[in-house]
Amino acid sequence: MLQDTELPGPERRRALSRLTDQWLAGLFAAAAPAGTALVAVGGYGHGELSPRSDLDLLLLHDGHTETGALAALADRLWYPVWDLGLALDHSVRTLTEARTAAEDDLKVQLGLLEARHVAGDQELTAELRTAALARWRAQARNQLPELREFATERARRHGELRFLLEPDLKEARGGLRDLTALRAVAASWLADAPREGLQEARDTLLDVRDALHLTTGRATDRLALQDQDQVAAALGLLDSDALLRRVYEAAGAVSYASDVTWREVERVLRSRTGAPRGTRLRGLLGGGRRSGARAGAPVQERTPLAEGVVEHEGEAALALHARADRDPVLPLRAAAAAAQAGLPLALPAVRKLARTAPDLPVPWPAEAREEFVTLLGAGEAAVPVWEAMDAAGLITRLLPDWERVRCRPQRNPVHRYTVDRHLVETAVRACALTRRVHRPDLLLTAALLHDIGKGWPGDHSVTGETITRDLAARIGFDAADTRTLATLVRHHLLLVETATRRNLDDPATVQSVAEAVGSHGTLELLHALTEADALATGPAAWSSWRATLVADLVSRVAAVLAGEPAAEQTDGQELTAEGERLAMEAWRTGGPVLALRTQKAGHQEAAAAPDGAKGPSGSAQGASGSAQQPSDGEHGPEPVGVELSVALPEQPGVLPAVAGVLALHKLTVRAADLRLTELPCAVDGETPRVLLLTWRVAAQYGSLPQAARLREDIVRALDGSLGLASRLAEREAAYRPRRTGVQPPPPRATVAPGDSAAATVIEVRAQDAPGLLHRIGRALEEAGVQVSSAHVSTLGANAVDAFYVTDAAGAPLSDVAAARLAQRLEAELR
Repeated sequence: MLQDTELPGPERRRALSRLTDQWLAGLFAAAAPAGTALVAVGGYGHGELSPRSDLDLLLLHDGHTETGALAALADRLWYPVWDLGLALDHSVRTLTEARTAAEDDLKVQLGLLEARHVAGDQELTAELRTAALARWRAQARNQLPELREFATERARRHGELRFLLEPDLKEARGGLRDLTALRAVAASWLADAPREGLQEARDTLLDVRDALHLTTGRATDRLALQDQDQVAAALGLLDSDALLRRVYEAAGAVSYASDVTWREVERVLRSRTGAPRGTRLRGLLGGGRRSGARAGAPVQERTPLAEGVVEHEGEAALALHARADRDPVLPLRAAAAAAQAGLPLALPAVRKLARTAPDLPVPWPAEAREEFVTLLGAGEAAVPVWEAMDAAGLITRLLPDWERVRCRPQRNPVHRYTVDRHLVETAVRACALTRRVHRPDLLLTAALLHDIGKGWPGDHSVTGETITRDLAARIGFDAADTRTLATLVRHHLLLVETATRRNLDDPATVQSVAEAVGSHGTLELLHALTEADALATGPAAWSSWRATLVADLVSRVAAVLAGEPAAEQTDGQELTAEGERLAMEAWRTGGPVLALRTQKAGHQEAAAAPDGAKGPSGSAQGASGSAQQPSDGEHGPEPVGVELSVALPEQPGVLPAVAGVLALHKLTVRAADLRLTELPCAVDGETPRVLLLTWRVAAQYGSLPQAARLREDIVRALDGSLGLASRLAEREAAYRPRRTGVQPPPPRATVAPGDSAAATVIEVRAQDAPGLLHRIGRALEEAGVQVSSAHVSTLGANAVDAFYVTDAAGAPLSDVAAARLAQRLEAELR
């Protein structure tokens, strides 16, 4: 039966439940004394079984059964279940004991709500079920808040199912546990969940779990990455992305139903406890009740919010006079009014709008466009309103291309949301930045559309530009605004990628960005969009360090757009006072000089180790164990950051040597910058050339190493006495990342043409790993090229590094040589 592909999932689960009932009833009948019953509770009690589901069984007795006979019956039931390798949750209780257990344990009480007779004395089972339901309804006022608290805590521990790459189909928010909670709410008779799409969502989650059980042979609810392709194939889906999208859509329906249901529960409980007694009495008698008001509810005022929209009982509802069938702008007006007031959209209003509101004309009238921008500008309050409209299908009617990004997974672990939710979150983040730009409407619209191209094959920025032109015209923006929106979407990654992966001292870099942006107004919008996009992506995508780099790039580009030539921005050799001090000390001592700075809440603690001499802090000991691994926070300054500066006279092998030493000391490189600079002085008629490397590092665990120890190992690495290659090989062999069953994409090295006039830019993308930068640096050294600048950044598990290289004469590489170098790097990293 389990292998019958013609049998639909719901029918198979019911058939499996019936088959199990028959088997257990046979075991029970062979040895059952009078006054006993076998009861299925919990999931099994619901009458559906997945292939590896556990059995929740209650052996119920009237209290008069002889103990030995009862024990023999239990053994006859439990042992065959265990012999088959099935998980069993069992108990033996009287009616009184079952009621007592339910009083002490909410989970037991929820299980009894699903109680179903399997065999034996039916009156015992009926009495148990009647008592359980009666007690649940009598205690609902106290039990439902506890049930909601359980759901909230479960969501906190397991996350939101529709945003997880390896979701728990049962425990995560929007999963099977929430469906059980919704049935419990319905059993209380206080409220009921919206039914539209809920059964289909439940069937989807159970079908996926069935396929997961069958393909893995395990009783698991976690949809692990390594199992997703098999599960997708078992369900006849194209691939794992199609599987996740279906799961996410189902979870979204459950989450929305849960939100609506718990809001209704709260409203009912509030109305029963918060209104004066006389008001409650009048409500019960029906006196003074307005048309459409719920029986037993106190009369509430309907406060106007917008034309056709009112606040009623804590929700945004349609006014009694609203004509949804004649007002195409009403859906957007209601959504904007609800979001601006911080209220949810009432479910009846959403249903009526979806059912009767006519489509907007194309292009939209000015009022619709203004309401659309007002909705996006409401910040966090816009999210639940948007999701309510999306669940009803109103968003895809407004923006047809939304369907392609709806519930679309993002495999990059840096992203914490699906594509559609990320777009909404970006608009939320952009809302806080609207005071920085001259056109907030364009910023908010671009934020919502910047990844709209991810629903199509190819470069999503290029595809998104075309889609944005169509959507902007549909929304009613004029030609000039449409061009600006298209530019913002096309180049929404330009600033952060350039700032973190290119040499900003190269005039060609700044000039290319200025040409792409085109105007100061667009640059201003793009700067805000870049920050909003990164903040909405996740903690790893934005930090004060990245913000500083992007701001620096924006100021340089603004100067070019104002008419200043890029070449006048910097001579490429400008040093900070600290960098010049380190470089001079390195030239004087002929060896490496280190400065290790720990940043905490806006201040720095510095320690230096120039050949054992005391640094600015007066200590040669370097950083102590007080500095822990930094994390890139979303808000405000980074909690902890560690910057390591290394200066030493120009010589071969510096990059792989320093990178290898950092890897050996278990330091994770978050970012790095290498510059070859000439000191602003002459020594014995010679211009000193010094390499200055700035690293942003974090200890993988434990404390940071001492700066003096780092310096000692760098010296030994450069003279060959450290045995760096062999020691790193040993560490790589011992490095065992958690296996997910999914191989990361292969490393890729590419040439970035035209990004610099003075050097060739090689960009490397690879899975981050200990010693990766050492291997890249060693390959570049062996290829005989000179690294004049390097820019390293890490996003989650992905490293994206850019190297400015020249030949031995200091000239850019030829096209052929650059291509060969890229191939050599790829081969080395593979």
